[in-house]
Amino acid sequence: MVQFERIATVLIGGVLVVGLALLALPGRLAGLPIPYEHLLEVVLWGTTGLFFASAVLWVALSYVLGAGYESPASEYGGDDIQVRILTIDAAEVVQSTVDSLPDELTDRHVIAEEPIEIDGAEVHVVPDEFECTAVQKGRAIEWARRTLPCDREFVLYLDEDSIVEHFDGLPDADVVQLRERPRRTGSVLSYLADVYRMGVQIEQRAFARLQIPLFAWGGGIAVRTELENEVTWDRETLVEDTAFVWAAAQQFDIDFALSTSTCSNEAPPSLGEILQQRRRWAAGNIEATALLPRPYRALTRIRNFAWALSPIVTVVALPLALVGVSVVYAGLFLLASMSLAVFTAFWFVRGLLYYGVSEFKWVFALPLVPLISVVHSMGTVVGILHPPSSFRVTEKVGTGK
Repeated sequence: MVQFERIATVLIGGVLVVGLALLALPGRLAGLPIPYEHLLEVVLWGTTGLFFASAVLWVALSYVLGAGYESPASEYGGDDIQVRILTIDAAEVVQSTVDSLPDELTDRHVIAEEPIEIDGAEVHVVPDEFECTAVQKGRAIEWARRTLPCDREFVLYLDEDSIVEHFDGLPDADVVQLRERPRRTGSVLSYLADVYRMGVQIEQRAFARLQIPLFAWGGGIAVRTELENEVTWDRETLVEDTAFVWAAAQQFDIDFALSTSTCSNEAPPSLGEILQQRRRWAAGNIEATALLPRPYRALTRIRNFAWALSPIVTVVALPLALVGVSVVYAGLFLLASMSLAVFTAFWFVRGLLYYGVSEFKWVFALPLVPLISVVHSMGTVVGILHPPSSFRVTEKVGTGK
């Protein structure tokens, strides 16, 4: 495995040190203390430096380490896979997901918190008296692991709204990540924020070359049954999918693969829902970093802080620079701000390209990218400052556009 995390940590740390040095230099040359009174300058340069380091890291992941990555050929078909769909009681939503399963996936199970009726799959209700360390969704998955017999090579986990659009089997890997394709169910801004996220998320193609993948999406993920029983899901976390992969990578030398199979899932239907979703992701990821070695722990936390602060560059820093608000090294600051604004625009366009011609109609929303980046990141800010105390399921509406 590539020891990429050490290089990344040094890169981010180096950018921050250089940024602080630039701030301190004028005062030092004049024999004065570091100008802490210029709080706005410190915030703007610090944020810009942090975001710049994360952007450079993203380029390295997506176009250097991930260059040339091709999903491995499928070696396992429907007879090797047991499907488990997680829900509380959303029968209509789950039925659509079950109906989307290809005929070859015959071993189908719905793990629910309340009794529901589903055609084409066996429903199992998690008993109230079941106790384990895991909570909420993780508790349901752990109950299923302990209770449901499985003689298949893989268990494929789907969220209640994970419509299977394309499935061509699974490659020979311990953890196989299916691709996601959020669909609009309500708020346009919420949907476009997920399009933006898809552009950023092409970095996943580098994860197979890392010792530990940086995150996982539990809405479509297959794990080798033997590995699942060794690692288990029995840990208290708000991000059971990422926490499982991190724990597995710490215990074993796992193989991770990004599949060509794709699930269409619901984008949060409102700004309130996307805020709560991102809040849980951010808080859960930061808390789960305790499972990681120190370099990865620092890298993951810094990435979360960078994404939380990233809108400052386009919403605050760039307008201030354009109207002539003076900061230390104003010309360099303007160049850095504009470069990062281009990055945010690129991620949105890259997300549109990920969807294909059908969604490129949204290119007219390009001027709204600063606002879209705020929608994408606002929940991360809240998650860092005010983590949720419990798992909150994102509202599903059961329809899509």
